[in-house]
Amino acid sequence: MEDFGSHAIFEKLVNMPQATVHLLRHGEVHNPDGVLYGRLPEFHLSELGREMARMLAEHFRQRAENGARITYLAASPLDRAQETAAPTAEALRLQIHTDERIIEAENYFEGMKVTKAELRRPKHWPRLVNPLRPSWGEPYKQQASRVMAAVQDARLRAIELADGNFGSAGPEAIMVSHQLPIWATRLNAEGKPLWHDPRKRECTLTSITSLVFDDDGTLLRVQYSEPAASLLPGAASTPGA
Repeated sequence: MEDFGSHAIFEKLVNMPQATVHLLRHGEVHNPDGVLYGRLPEFHLSELGREMARMLAEHFRQRAENGARITYLAASPLDRAQETAAPTAEALRLQIHTDERIIEAENYFEGMKVTKAELRRPKHWPRLVNPLRPSWGEPYKQQASRVMAAVQDARLRAIELADGNFGSAGPEAIMVSHQLPIWATRLNAEGKPLWHDPRKRECTLTSITSLVFDDDGTLLRVQYSEPAASLLPGAASTPGA
């Protein structure tokens, strides 16, 4: 049994701070052919995407100046996520930790231009039999599970790196990921069905889905914001997966 004779140890265990993990979607990608790029390499941010990333870095910098204690930054290994994270890393003087668990979803249609005509081709029909799973890619439950595991680890790491200086609302972590894994994680966190219409995802480019946790790691609420909303009109809408 743990020895709680030390008052300092007891206080540390029972007073762990509330923490927030921000799931940040990457910026616009240079994708002139409009393909579903998924996990393919060499899909980089467009100039607009880089401007979005800079705007998000300024957003987080201002929050830090106003007392937010942002201590941990992670990104998917894909180019677009790493490039989105870079300005924030510079602004907050944080290292980018690469986390494979927040990578884009696997998708059978990766590299294709997914049109109605393409989907009518008989060779694709076996992949379309179960949209609830979905049968064309990584199961939604699997995506939500891996991302939430990464989120919980980021929460603990943010607390550790805060080193007792928790700011006004507890330490915070930023994780740069992708639309579908973020959306599946949010739906799961809110207790909603994971199957959905991709056109109705509330997860725009460089949007922030914030998971706010209690001191024991229990999710208190989900918050959503779009700090780069002014740059969204005219941005490419092709999803990664």
